[in-house]
Amino acid sequence: MLYKRLGMHLDLIVLRVSTEVLDLPGTIIADGNASSDYTAFWPSPVGLERVQGDLVFAEYWTDDDLIEYWRKKRIKCAEVLVPGVVEPRFITGAYVSCQESKRQFRATSAHLPVTINGRLFFRD
Repeated sequence: MLYKRLGMHLDLIVLRVSTEVLDLPGTIIADGNASSDYTAFWPSPVGLERVQGDLVFAEYWTDDDLIEYWRKKRIKCAEVLVPGVVEPRFITGAYVSCQESKRQFRATSAHLPVTINGRLFFRD
């Protein structure tokens, strides 16, 4: 999703969420983008074993083989789905793209730790 919003990086943040959400009742782990017909859903924590971490955390998902590209792209978007809401106590910090977005974030959320990570926003 961030790649689709490259030009909006100043207005976007990525929240860091505690792994404690994995222990919340009803939490589900999707081994890829939840909107894909090829994604499987597993209860937590069993689903963690089904996620291909090397592909989720790969810097690039490109591939010369179009089918393999689609597969990697789907897996890169693995998700943790928490029913209801993620309470604020589980939000542990945020990532922003640059110093300017950090200033904007600080104006509204001074209490959360914030880290500049341009690479996460495809800026490096």
